[in-house]
Amino acid sequence: MSRLTVRSAVREAEGVLGLLLVDPTGAELAPWEPGAHLEVTLPSGTVRHYSLCGDPADRSTYRLGVLREPGGRGGSEEIHTSVRAGTVLAVRGPFNRFPLLPAERYLFLAGGIGITPLLPMVRALPAGSWSLVYGGRSLATMAYREELAGLSGVTLVPRDTAGPPDLDAVLGGLPAGTAVYCCGPEGLLRAVAERWPGPLHTERFGAAPPPVQPEGEEAPEGFEVELRRSGRTLRVEPGRTLLDAVREVVPGVPYSCEEGYCGTCETKVVAGTPEHHDSVLGEDEKASGTTMMICVGRSRGARLVLDL
Repeated sequence: MSRLTVRSAVREAEGVLGLLLVDPTGAELAPWEPGAHLEVTLPSGTVRHYSLCGDPADRSTYRLGVLREPGGRGGSEEIHTSVRAGTVLAVRGPFNRFPLLPAERYLFLAGGIGITPLLPMVRALPAGSWSLVYGGRSLATMAYREELAGLSGVTLVPRDTAGPPDLDAVLGGLPAGTAVYCCGPEGLLRAVAERWPGPLHTERFGAAPPPVQPEGEEAPEGFEVELRRSGRTLRVEPGRTLLDAVREVVPGVPYSCEEGYCGTCETKVVAGTPEHHDSVLGEDEKASGTTMMICVGRSRGARLVLDL
């Protein structure tokens, strides 16, 4: 973990605060690639994840864009009210669970603050190989639109004057080999997934919808979890998260979102079959059963053994 200083905190759009982070000694920052994010510990101790939206070639600064969410869990509110130039933040990373993979052509779909991980991607690609559709409540709320205005292939869709993006038109007739990258609210991600059968890469800033229990199926029972390194076995009752149980014995276990989308609480599974409810792991990773997100994951059997 490193400690970085906020060099500047500026308004990037209505409700969006842009932060530039630097090493206080002037040292170069760790390299990163488009799609990467930082784990940031706020002054209160709250841990949150924010996408890097600057230039990967700039090793002197990290740039973040943070949307103020009054109905959220407090992280963005603290950023907007307490973090200013000179604030020192503890940072881990960069990490990248949303990498830009090789493709013949790209379509990027951004909703609101979902533009942040996509901005470095479009800047890294040659003109003519990609297009971007960026939707927001209004132009005033759409961060970095001035930067995007200088790039070809960008379509801004402010809802108050243009309505929502026409996804049927945008996704219809795309050339074979097109990779679709989408970041934004859950409704956008779900709508794109329903319409696009090809390669789809998504990044969430919130939890995926909870799985629906089939009608007539009994509610899940509790299970035991053995913490192999700690030498303790705990009971996880229905309605209680695995993370809550684990924290009784390992209070310092890493976690952040508690909703299965950030990856902070990923834990190695020693034995048993995990039941996955996260949006981090791919299907192959889930099928392997060797790791899980303990904030939302559970056990398919009566017992689970974790490397904790």
